[in-house]
Amino acid sequence: MKKNHQATIKFAVVGAGHIGKRHATMIAKNEEAELVALCDVLPADCLGLEEFEVPFFSSIEALLAADLELDVVCICTPNGVHAEQAILALEAEKHVVCEKPMGLTKKACEAVIFKSLQVNRRVFCVMQNRYSPPSIWVKQIIEEKLLGEIYMVQINCYWNRDDRYYYKNGKKHSWKGSIELDGGPLFTQFSHFIDILYWLFGDVTNIQAVFHNFAHQHSTEFEDSGIVHFDFINGGMGCINYSTAVFDSNLESSLTIIGRSGSLKIGGQYMNEVEYCNIKDYEMPTLTASNPANDYGAYKGSAANHVYVIENVIDVLKNRKPITTNALEGLKVVEIIENIYRQK
Repeated sequence: MKKNHQATIKFAVVGAGHIGKRHATMIAKNEEAELVALCDVLPADCLGLEEFEVPFFSSIEALLAADLELDVVCICTPNGVHAEQAILALEAEKHVVCEKPMGLTKKACEAVIFKSLQVNRRVFCVMQNRYSPPSIWVKQIIEEKLLGEIYMVQINCYWNRDDRYYYKNGKKHSWKGSIELDGGPLFTQFSHFIDILYWLFGDVTNIQAVFHNFAHQHSTEFEDSGIVHFDFINGGMGCINYSTAVFDSNLESSLTIIGRSGSLKIGGQYMNEVEYCNIKDYEMPTLTASNPANDYGAYKGSAANHVYVIENVIDVLKNRKPITTNALEGLKVVEIIENIYRQK
């Protein structure tokens, strides 16, 4: 079916790595979306972009100066430049889709929100785990208070990120592992799960944490493992146990909830399976199968739900549905991570 170009939402993608290509593919496949440009600091012929027959730019400044017919800029670049590039796109009066994290500091995120309000444009934060069927199911359980008072919540994220991730062709990666551009595993690997924690239970306080770099002293400027304890402002206590030092492949991403009237656990490698459910007077429904994880060859990431992110952008801009993850929620995830890292 041929697209009606006048009715489409027009996107440009800044950053044409693994995630940027996924954004571009989902845009190209959507009948109500049109990919009009790609941008990356690397040459186009090094990035494998042959399937996308659109103009290519070597900087976001050049892209925005080209005066293309453009509605939305997707920011898929290294973490440390997300906020400043989002602000550039907003200054050009474009809506923004920002990959996680929205920034590496609360202050940077506040600047993005301030600019978005000045120019009356939307900021969509990519937290695609919210679209997984088990996540949607747990959200409903929490909203309906079927577990009663929440006592304890535990998130375990045990992944593999070895030299296959931090090196390419024998050379250290240009930004992965850097404090300035990467920020650490809670920003790069596990912010999706902190988002789920905040989405379900709200803000946290009384944070205590320990960190260790077991296997990445040669490849990162930060820890590869941590144990974090906290209290929820809304009541109950929780913890996050995480590591990127797991041998060879990802082991687990799980959420366990203990409540007065029941308990449940979502597990699997990517929080994609319901492993346990025992709730008073409740019968577990059959859930839709989760999408597979994003496959990057040597390693895998979270669920491949970017199709729903692009659909939500279009639905919001066409006034059909509310935004799934707004800029304030993106800021809160960054603020929680920043508060955890203050325990170092």
